[in-house]
Amino acid sequence: MTRVFVSIGSNIDRENCIRGAVRELAAHYGPLTLSPVYESKALGFEGENFFNLVAGFDSVESIERIKKTLSRIESQFGRVRRDNRFSARALDLDLLLYGDTVRHDDRMKLPHPDIQRYAFVLRPLADIAPDLRHPETGSAYAEMWQRFDTGKQEMWKADFDPRA
Repeated sequence: MTRVFVSIGSNIDRENCIRGAVRELAAHYGPLTLSPVYESKALGFEGENFFNLVAGFDSVESIERIKKTLSRIESQFGRVRRDNRFSARALDLDLLLYGDTVRHDDRMKLPHPDIQRYAFVLRPLADIAPDLRHPETGSAYAEMWQRFDTGKQEMWKADFDPRA
């Protein structure tokens, strides 16, 4: 079994999409460890606020199989892939960590670079895996969050239960 962490984000019909994603992930992978949900302003474009959280689970599936499952769930909730990275989206599921795997190729990067780039990814990951260490830097996620410069990345805990 490999410990897997996935980021979940939405700013279109966000309550429905986040709850649906959590339901689908739990149905496919079993028990989930969920971070609190954070709300943040759209970054890089004008749009509705995002809800973001991180889910952790154990899996025997390959990285490629997990990526296909995440893509299927995104499509199920209306995800339309665009060239513009900064845009509104019904559902965004990103594979953050697959155990201690380090992989940098044309198809994916693990650990996901957004862990070190965005507060809305690092903070929820640090909430549920504070002592886990980044496979490349060796730093614990709680330590990384303490050092993180939130700058213009304003976010706050949302009053939202994704399991309800």
